[in-house]
Amino acid sequence: MSEWLVLSIAMAAACAVVLTIVVINNRRIPEDDDPSETPDVIEYMTMMIGVIYAIVLGLAIAGVWEARGAAQETVRQEAQAMHEISARVEVYPQDVRSRIRADVDAYVSYVVHDEWTYMSEHGELSDEGTALLEKVRRSVTDYQPANDFEGQAYQPLVDQVGVADDARNARGQSAGETMPGVVWFGLIIGALVTVGLIFTLQIRRTGRELLLAGLFSVLIAFLLFLIWDFDAPFGRGISATAAPFTDLFPQITR
Repeated sequence: MSEWLVLSIAMAAACAVVLTIVVINNRRIPEDDDPSETPDVIEYMTMMIGVIYAIVLGLAIAGVWEARGAAQETVRQEAQAMHEISARVEVYPQDVRSRIRADVDAYVSYVVHDEWTYMSEHGELSDEGTALLEKVRRSVTDYQPANDFEGQAYQPLVDQVGVADDARNARGQSAGETMPGVVWFGLIIGALVTVGLIFTLQIRRTGRELLLAGLFSVLIAFLLFLIWDFDAPFGRGISATAAPFTDLFPQITR
């Protein structure tokens, strides 16, 4: 199911539930009821709880956005490290250079075309990708430099393999959901409490009040959806992309 369809259903459902409760609750209010008699303390509590929940929502959105940015940065570092390996083997003999570059291209192609989908479905790295990176490592480390010029390039190449491996591990740690379950519990309960408190203000069935109640519930549903969508940096609509790989290795997309 499309993320936008999920968003539309969630916002429509939240709005429908709130408006239904408002209408039903309004029928139970006696005709001589005066909405101006709402105690000031209730208005104060509603305002304070709304402010506190807004702060919590803001922190949650900032947290998942930061996690997404960090995940994208690990992808950039991994792609750059693989590009450096492919470029720096220029000083090696033709057969060695071709073998290492072929292993690098095989790894990058697998990451872009296969492992990206695997991460979104399973929330972890694949064994095949790990094996392909290990093959790149073996190709780099098993070669014995024939002269000082090649020897000077050897250690930087080994270091770049280590950088790629470290970035890959970081990508694996970001592959699943980043928001703890207890935080989701607090966000959902907070949303129910915040929306529920608007009923203490004796909302009537006027067009303006119904519109505001509906828009408020839709806004809460949208913000929760935004957090949910950002929560899996590699698995949902607004996710980290493999663009750094395709930008540095355009040949894998041909």
